[in-house]
Amino acid sequence: MKRFTKTVEDFTCAHCGATVSGNGYTNHCPKCLYSRHVDNTPGDRAATCGGMMAPIAAEKSGEGFIITHKCEKCGKTIRQHAAPEDDIDAIISLSADNSFIFGK
Repeated sequence: MKRFTKTVEDFTCAHCGATVSGNGYTNHCPKCLYSRHVDNTPGDRAATCGGMMAPIAAEKSGEGFIITHKCEKCGKTIRQHAAPEDDIDAIISLSADNSFIFGK
């Protein structure tokens, strides 16, 4: 399996239009939490799907959160640590909206 590839990229969020400054680990918009299905292995940019990855759940993990994304095109799901610059209100809202999934 190929290891993580750090790719520093800035992008405009295809969901909300926010301008995002990447740091090499950025994989989702810190404003709306949406992502794009571009990787097979984190950072490789080898996925051909290109679908929007909707944030469908957030759960507490240690001092932070884990966000679950689901591709709206192919259905693939991934879990990703939230970043310090992520909108905490969006994470909390997502967590509260989906708390029934985790039985909390």
